[in-house]
Amino acid sequence: MDQKWRGARTRVPGEYVHRADPADIFPTDWTRLAENRFSVSARWPAAHPFFSPVAGDRHDPVLVAETIRQATMLVAHAELGVPLDEQFVMWGLGYTADPEALAVGGRSSDLTVDLVCSDVVRRGGSLRSMRATLVLTRDGRHLATGSALTRCTSALAYRRIRGERLAALGRPVPLIPGVPPQLVGRENSKDVVLGAGVRPGQWQLRINTGHSTLFRRPNDHVPGMVLLEAARQAATLATGSRAFLPADMESSFSRYAELDSPCWIEPQIVRTADPSTTTVLVTGRQDGNEVFRSVLTSPSCGLAVAGGGIRGRLAG
Repeated sequence: MDQKWRGARTRVPGEYVHRADPADIFPTDWTRLAENRFSVSARWPAAHPFFSPVAGDRHDPVLVAETIRQATMLVAHAELGVPLDEQFVMWGLGYTADPEALAVGGRSSDLTVDLVCSDVVRRGGSLRSMRATLVLTRDGRHLATGSALTRCTSALAYRRIRGERLAALGRPVPLIPGVPPQLVGRENSKDVVLGAGVRPGQWQLRINTGHSTLFRRPNDHVPGMVLLEAARQAATLATGSRAFLPADMESSFSRYAELDSPCWIEPQIVRTADPSTTTVLVTGRQDGNEVFRSVLTSPSCGLAVAGGGIRGRLAG
């Protein structure tokens, strides 16, 4: 190790990961190993009101995505000089997790995240974009790999880009009825992010700005983690099974999802030559434009795939 970067580990302030509730802060400390390489320690909660076990006894794989997001933000703020008032937007996020390593019982909740920054772009000395590549291990065992493409925008530039959209900051959003939670792998209706669509195979994004985990602070657009959860819930609906375990997810975001216009979520089962996995493509569209797309893959073992999926319009 380069002695220049050897140093004591440092505790993680919540503002570095844009989380206020300690239960939602997964990184615990970090070390800089080299100029663009970092080791982040993290701890997954034994119990969490939102990130609860799925598919019976597996940690929620979306925890991997959230850990990637938080670790990347932590490094950007704490080590790469990104001011806390800058807007931090991820335009791509993906991971591949080992389903067996996600088992909840009998294993430590402590993780190690090895993070390498590449494609670093600076303007005027300020970080503007980068790619983070991450490897997650648990008890010395490989857990997941992942990557994130992020861009940073100054507060002034963000106000210029968003313009009148900033008026939506903190504005109440009508909460539409959600689908039954059991259909999307949830226990509580407050965690449902999908409502009925206007045609079969389509769902409307359900925006609950009062949800303390999904909307961690007032926002002028829909957070990316809400869209990832919508993708997972839509894939669960499309396959017709709560056993859907998104061990692999690749997502890209092409524009902001606004709060004041319906965002339509459409899942489609992708037929592949591999019978051991089930893949679902989920797209989100708003005002005729694609907002995001996610490809989610689950082990097929125990997964009952409904041939035509579930209708996007529910009675009542």
